[in-house]
Amino acid sequence: MRFIDTSIGKKVIMAVTGIALVKFLFIHLIGNSTIFLGPEGINAYAKGLHSLPPIVWGFRLIMLLIFGIHIYFAVQLTLDNKKAKPIGYSVDKNLAATFSGKTMIWTGLIILGFVIYHLLHFTLQITSPYFIASSHPDNFGRPDVFKMVILSFQKISIALIYALSITALALHLSHGVQSIFQTLGLNGDYLMPKIKALGLALALILSIGYLSIPAAIQLGIISL
Repeated sequence: MRFIDTSIGKKVIMAVTGIALVKFLFIHLIGNSTIFLGPEGINAYAKGLHSLPPIVWGFRLIMLLIFGIHIYFAVQLTLDNKKAKPIGYSVDKNLAATFSGKTMIWTGLIILGFVIYHLLHFTLQITSPYFIASSHPDNFGRPDVFKMVILSFQKISIALIYALSITALALHLSHGVQSIFQTLGLNGDYLMPKIKALGLALALILSIGYLSIPAAIQLGIISL
């Protein structure tokens, strides 16, 4: 049987794509955080991206492919687990059932829905036709992403959508990081507490980082 058709093969692919997605989340957060520098920060960042369309869209397509592969094998593993007989099925004692573990498929689906919404919202700018950054340049002729983001997150409904989605991401990450290390065989009694702490730390860092933007706008810390 081909390696990719085995349970461990699917888990390895999940682990590798998961690592790539976590790295992307940090890179994306760094870019988003330029909004705290004001229009000069995020608009300059957006201008830089718009000046390299082949590279930017190539990177986006690669990340979407990785995301799609991650989802595909997550569904495959979920279906395989449902078909598996309870007799003879062993669960790693170090990965005890937790809420985040039990809801991985559901938080994953929430993240999928959010990614689609996020692309329509800020990347393709379809869901917010009242202000399209590329059609409203700032005083320096750059897409006014700063104004677009603020006008969006001033709406409580949009801020809540992002808050709930990032919460689902945090839950998914806290267990997902543990699963990655388990798949790589790094799940001994000594390492597991540290791995759990790492998963929680990454989830908190990313969630606080992403949530700080809509929160700052709602509180008026960042404004036009």
